[in-house]
Amino acid sequence: MTRFTYCLAIGAALAPMLCAAPARAVAPGRVWVSSFGSDSSSCGGRTTPCATFLQAQANVAAGGEISVLTPGDFGPLTINQSLSITNDGSGEAGIQVTSGNAIFISAGAGDIVGLRGLIVDGAGTGGFGITFLLGSALHVQNCVIRNFEGQATSTGLVFSPSGTSQLFVSDTIIYNNGQGANSGGILVQPTTGSANVALDRVQLENNVFGLKVDGSIANAKGSRVIVRDSVFSGNAGDGLVALGAANAQGALVFVIDSAFVGNTGNGILANGAHGTVLLTDSVVTRNGAGINAVNSGQIISYQNNKIDGNVGSDGNPTSTRTQH
Repeated sequence: MTRFTYCLAIGAALAPMLCAAPARAVAPGRVWVSSFGSDSSSCGGRTTPCATFLQAQANVAAGGEISVLTPGDFGPLTINQSLSITNDGSGEAGIQVTSGNAIFISAGAGDIVGLRGLIVDGAGTGGFGITFLLGSALHVQNCVIRNFEGQATSTGLVFSPSGTSQLFVSDTIIYNNGQGANSGGILVQPTTGSANVALDRVQLENNVFGLKVDGSIANAKGSRVIVRDSVFSGNAGDGLVALGAANAQGALVFVIDSAFVGNTGNGILANGAHGTVLLTDSVVTRNGAGINAVNSGQIISYQNNKIDGNVGSDGNPTSTRTQH
């Protein structure tokens, strides 16, 4: 092969690569938001932050992180992918709405969403703080969810999965939410899926209901909830409700080292077959009534609780168990 022929051969081999369109830029794994940011299809760097969570989500890779650079109100959003939104000490990072949802989550079946350090505010007229319909897991840490009172069903956090999903809430206060009897702080209500929930150091205060775990839907696969080191106080209805039905998988709530104080209704209510609360190392006092099991619901005590000083009946567990 002559040198000229060799060069032609090499040129022919390289031509497709040399003439190919340039590769598209890969979305970054982290983008930033700031009160001085500006939304565009290329925002998100530390020196060019976005102004809203909505635009930041559009610019970040699936499974990436939105970080808060300065305090601000970053607007409502619908989350449709694995995503973390993180505020670690920049100041108050807020989402305020006057209607509808502040954060609506309908992601993929395997997607995980994390929210940390956010103030989610309904301004007295907002509908729902955080609503979760689909995804693998939702993590809420060190957040405030408040003032969602605009509808008869307004609730601070609605966890209503259609698949097998997990909810983890820690170091979070949820207060002043709800307008009607079917509204309040946290609603766990799987539709066709199952809910596995862990609440750790959560304060549910001055809502209509504090926590309702609704396992009464026939097609759902039930709810399993653990509550630890948490406070249910000053709610206009019941502090905790476990709602079941004979034809459903039901609601099982295990309460550990928690306090139910000053709720206008029951401190703890188990209502319906397969609506079950297991209670250990907890205090139930100054409520309209203490503990109450109706319609074949069960409240099972490990005999180390303090249930006393309620306005009405303190109530009795349906059965007891021995600590191991």
